[in-house]
Amino acid sequence: MADEPGYDHLVPVTVAVRDLIGESRELAGRMAQVMGMNPNDMAAIGALVVDGPTGVAGLAERLGIRSSSATVMVDRLERAGHVVRTRDPVDRRRVAVAETAEARRAAYDAWSPVIDGIDEVSRSLGPEEARVVADFLERVTAVARAAGRPADDGAARSDADA
Repeated sequence: MADEPGYDHLVPVTVAVRDLIGESRELAGRMAQVMGMNPNDMAAIGALVVDGPTGVAGLAERLGIRSSSATVMVDRLERAGHVVRTRDPVDRRRVAVAETAEARRAAYDAWSPVIDGIDEVSRSLGPEEARVVADFLERVTAVARAAGRPADDGAARSDADA
């Protein structure tokens, strides 16, 4: 039917990016299994490894979940020995969450084969190809990062928003 929505109009590059996003989602699930945790917990560890220590609210914003859900997650990860909470030495009310060395090692062990494989493919590109691909991926990432976020700045949802 002519009025049914579809994706037949997409160019091959868009289809390839769509397929990459789908495979990335599948890969994240497989890596979570390798690490012995659920995908959200693994995403939290990944965010901490990449972005460094942050408060629970910052982690919630990064993961796109409610602060209350992030608190439950951090409690679970702390009990499992994957994260530690540390108080700010100046403002004792502030608490930062950081991954443990063991969690960092587990993430590295799980992800390094695929990251090394991607790096090998990337190194096979010539300098101009690499520049074009990097620019394209940065722009696609910006589109994905903005998707579904409020028009302002994508601030974290409050518990009342759920």
